[in-house]
Amino acid sequence: MSELQQWINSYLVKWGLVHDSANIWDNLIVLFLVIIVTVAIDYTCRYIFLGLFKRFAKRTRNQWDDLIVERKIINKLMHLIPAILVYIMLPLALPREEMPTLLGILQMICSIYIVAVILRFINAALNLLLEIYNRKEAFKNKPLKGFVQIIQVLVFFVGFIIIISILIGKSPATLFAGLGASAAILMLVFKDTILGFVAGIQLSANDMLRPGDWITMTKYGADGTVIEVTLNSIKVRNFDNTITMIPPYALVSDSFQNWRGMQESGGRRVKRSINIDMNSVRFCTPEMLAKFRKISLLTEYIDTKQKELERYNEEHNIDDSIKVNGRRQTNLGVFRAYLVNYLKSNPDVNKDLTCMVRQLQPTEKGIPMELYFFAATTVWIPYEGIQSDVFDHILAVLPEFGLQVFQEVSGSDLHHLRIQTSN
Repeated sequence: MSELQQWINSYLVKWGLVHDSANIWDNLIVLFLVIIVTVAIDYTCRYIFLGLFKRFAKRTRNQWDDLIVERKIINKLMHLIPAILVYIMLPLALPREEMPTLLGILQMICSIYIVAVILRFINAALNLLLEIYNRKEAFKNKPLKGFVQIIQVLVFFVGFIIIISILIGKSPATLFAGLGASAAILMLVFKDTILGFVAGIQLSANDMLRPGDWITMTKYGADGTVIEVTLNSIKVRNFDNTITMIPPYALVSDSFQNWRGMQESGGRRVKRSINIDMNSVRFCTPEMLAKFRKISLLTEYIDTKQKELERYNEEHNIDDSIKVNGRRQTNLGVFRAYLVNYLKSNPDVNKDLTCMVRQLQPTEKGIPMELYFFAATTVWIPYEGIQSDVFDHILAVLPEFGLQVFQEVSGSDLHHLRIQTSN
């Protein structure tokens, strides 16, 4: 019996209580005093330390101390004070020689509570650290959440082992040594976590993926923006607002397309062709050249090209009475030059990136005239508008060059042909 208990017990006996009753009541009174002292110290610490820190956070310009106050990080740490005080002062109310079992159980509960509070504090601190780093531009697009989750898993694993050791009354080192024998089972249980950890390191080290990247992975039906990179999954918001979850190791083992380079380049590629009817290709007549010369985008080209061809034909004594002799301009060649100048003069086309018009291998569907250029924006909707405007213009100006677009015969064409035949 402690001196405090003896003092209280003597007063209780003086007040007329039986000795056995006094022994019970003195324990309860000491326990009540322990609780009062613990609560008083807890509230005092909260009032003093939390109040001082809040006033300090308001006066500083830093954001991290404001986040500590908002996320109540110190509040979580303050829960340790009453638990530690109760653990220390329990023997005053419950002497070990009188109530060893009850004292052991209550102290064990306090120990588990202390470990749980520490784990909760570390978890909150890691989440706060992640939030602080995500607000910095240098780390904003880094997949740090996966690494934080790895640390959280390890911390909770160690905490779980410590709690088990408290319950069974053995040293944590003994349990950790025993886990070495069951490493194969642990690897099997945490297979996805281990694979995700290794894949996360590879993705980060090689800068293969960042939150905000647009990726395409047909195998998993992913075509959208990466919104979250975690230890066990990559969350992708598709353009139809559906969510696709991809395991991190799949991005390392399988092929996927990352559009980040396109987004950072300042231009999005357009690679489309239009099929020209081969029957509409012909040499340019003087009348056609005169007409083309009136087109502002072709005036300089027609003059320069015509002088070049005339000089060549004169130097080689070409008989121009037959069109196949020598070199001549064609309506398709002039049209191709017009498209190049049109793209270079278009403000919606990125002039710093590749811009060309090329003729592909003729097929049974005509001559493919391919336009290869980059729009001056990477935003999807404006990009589609630019692409459509360009090809609308091409289809509209084709007849001006005596060219025709090739397209399959449709029902209306056959109907028109039948009417003409009947007439």
